[in-house]
Amino acid sequence: MENQLQNKPRILCLHGFRTRAEILKKLVGKWPETVLGNLDLVFLDAPFPAQGKSDVEGLFDPPYYEWFQSNQDFTEYINFEECLAYIEDYMLKHGPFHGLLGFSQGAILAAALPGMQAQGVALTKFQDLMRRPRKPCSNSSRRFGVSLQEE
Repeated sequence: MENQLQNKPRILCLHGFRTRAEILKKLVGKWPETVLGNLDLVFLDAPFPAQGKSDVEGLFDPPYYEWFQSNQDFTEYINFEECLAYIEDYMLKHGPFHGLLGFSQGAILAAALPGMQAQGVALTKFQDLMRRPRKPCSNSSRRFGVSLQEE
């Protein structure tokens, strides 16, 4: 069983704005077993407690978290570098990971991080998303982020 788990792509899952890992896990848990059975999904809570009301209040109990904050017109981002460092540290301690999956605010990160890494501005402690420092993972040619958005 453990050997089977090691052969599955390991995906770091990043929840949405002012939610938490357990909420994304419940939503993703509705996917078909043919998908879920072939992935090793790891869910991470964002580093910052929600600084305002959550859209999921009444549906899911707190606590709620956010990955970073912004001003009202989204031209300035607060705690973004700290967020990137938090994700990178988690990946170093709990990786390797083959890719990222994100919903809402987590989708921004899942979509942006592979490109930011390729430009040398994020996840710089890795050669690529699939590698721990100096220790290659089996399929080192894959690098991806999956972004999920609400309809």
